Amino acid sequence: MSTLEALTLDHVVDTDRYPLSEPDSAEGQAVVSRVRRELSTLGCTVLPDFIRPSLRDVLRQECSAIAPRAHFDVETVNVYNIAVDSALPQDHPGRLAFERGNAFVARDRIPTNSLISQLYSSEAFQRFIASCFQLPQLYELADPLSGLVLNVVEPGKEHPWHFDTNEFTVSMLTQEPRGGGDFEYCPNIRSAHNENFADVRDVLDGRGGHLVRRLPLRPGDLQLFKGRYSLHRVSPVQGEAARHSAIFAYSERPGVIGSVARTRQLFGRVRPEHLAAEGRSVRGDQLLD
Repeated sequence: MSTLEALTLDHVVDTDRYPLSEPDSAEGQAVVSRVRRELSTLGCTVLPDFIRPSLRDVLRQECSAIAPRAHFDVETVNVYNIAVDSALPQDHPGRLAFERGNAFVARDRIPTNSLISQLYSSEAFQRFIASCFQLPQLYELADPLSGLVLNVVEPGKEHPWHFDTNEFTVSMLTQEPRGGGDFEYCPNIRSAHNENFADVRDVLDGRGGHLVRRLPLRPGDLQLFKGRYSLHRVSPVQGEAARHSAIFAYSERPGVIGSVARTRQLFGRVRPEHLAAEGRSVRGDQLLD
């Protein structure tokens, strides 16, 4: 790691509490051990005040400034992100439709000198995340629009129940709303070999409250989450302020680019890279979405 990167990392991250540049130290190993344990048992963990508290206002201001660049498009979806008119059994949870009102600022519209951009591209941060998920290495997405995005949920909108395409997600709240906007999830409600439609349906119908956990989040907290197997949502935002969160997307292999359909759905546009890569994606399981 260069001296410049080390100074930047120490300036942005509370490295006394989270010594990313000293992963073999006792403190570093303790953090990683806790994260791994909670990911294994709960599918999710939070590192409070990951960003230094003195920079919270900078973090909020930078992300608020780019939030209007998001692609806004309210659409009807289901938990599996497949067509809502798909031929499914009568009691299938995929038949339940929701209104998705969150929006995304694409990576090419996020300044490279912003705090979230510096963090996303930091090699020390990437090594730390890989270690937390017990992976040998992580790569930034080759996708020019995904990879690093800002998720924007305006007042009255929500990001309804869904599963992620990626097995793991790294995110950070940058602005909290006055009310609502809670992150709720059902740890490991399905597996790579079992969709567990019955429990998913219970949650969607409001009968599965015992399966739902609510996770308190504050601006600057780093969240690591296994969203491939855990049903989750952001509840409707209340008040006048929007909910903003940065999403840091990585892959276990280099060269990953999103599909044309999914990219157009999220960002309202595609780039030549998406057209060139279409049809070459490889799935790691046979789950519905």
